[in-house]
Amino acid sequence: MITAPPPPPAIEQPAPYQLSYGVVVGVAAPGTRRVIVRVGTRTLADRPLRQRRFQLRVALPPAETAVQVITVDGAGRRGRATVQHVLGAGAATAPRVSAPHSDALLAREVRRLAESFGNTSAIYVQNLATGAGAAWNARATFPAASSLKLAIAVTALARTDGTPAAGSTLDRLLRQMLTYSDNAAANGTERYYGGSTSGGSALVNTMMQSLGLVDTEMYGGYELDAVGDPPRQLAGVIPLRIDSQPYWGRGKKTSAYDLASLMRAVWLASGGRGPLRAAQPGFTASDARYLLYLLAQVRDPGKLDREVRRIPGVRVLHKAGWVNDARHDNGLVLWSGGALVVTVMTYRAAGAGSSSDVLAGRVAAAALRRFRG
Repeated sequence: MITAPPPPPAIEQPAPYQLSYGVVVGVAAPGTRRVIVRVGTRTLADRPLRQRRFQLRVALPPAETAVQVITVDGAGRRGRATVQHVLGAGAATAPRVSAPHSDALLAREVRRLAESFGNTSAIYVQNLATGAGAAWNARATFPAASSLKLAIAVTALARTDGTPAAGSTLDRLLRQMLTYSDNAAANGTERYYGGSTSGGSALVNTMMQSLGLVDTEMYGGYELDAVGDPPRQLAGVIPLRIDSQPYWGRGKKTSAYDLASLMRAVWLASGGRGPLRAAQPGFTASDARYLLYLLAQVRDPGKLDREVRRIPGVRVLHKAGWVNDARHDNGLVLWSGGALVVTVMTYRAAGAGSSSDVLAGRVAAAALRRFRG
């Protein structure tokens, strides 16, 4: 007599089209005695199960993969569930809260790189595991360009119930806006949650201010045919000052500090922590992991990833932006031992060019060398 296999386990984490730090959570069918986690032919975990609900931590490869969860009952029968399109990240990259403080060696290197660029730039770098970092001109405001599409995405997810399903209207808009930096999709996303681009922009400004980020102004939608006094510093704190303020007129603006802080807040939220979860309760951990997955798909190489992409196991999740006179990149650099946030902004009145991308690549590489060892 052939018996039917038991029902497959219900998997809560990981989820498709999301970043995963290796946490596997689910509920098995009654009578289950073991749970097994596999990627390809590799068995990552094989554990006895005393209750139906399980939570495991496994070492996922740092790549997009399919995760298979197998449950075994007392008769040896197996139920299977496979989660496709999971972007693995090491346990050392998982969110944790750390106080920012200045790293003297990195600070000297960041200043050297900024001065060698020869034009106006702003840099903010931080080791997210330890809080050690460095900055240059981090509170100066620059033309924001497409770098604020990250803020649009955060605002949209915070104001939407549930993480967008693959192929849904919001999912299509966010993928086009982030992966290809499509301006029409950015405007469509603002209209989706704000009713208009001006309404959506106002909500972006409100979201940033709720995090204490006051250097940013969204200032309406995107064109479709084109693209003060320093605060008091405490000893040992990553310096947040204005060394050189570019002047370009009115429009979307932001600072390296604001962009880096928003990226760090998304990373923290992916583990249910940090200011975004407190200030924007609608932005869930699942939303954050979905957004990080999309940032890993961005088709804009040769900036922060310019040098570090050659290193095995290193992954860059980022959102760049540029107009004729400004060129920026803002992202996370993940490796087996941890995570960095790196933001590099540049301005040149005569036109920003590839030297801006070279600077971004050198800053990311210098920070990774310093903290990776």
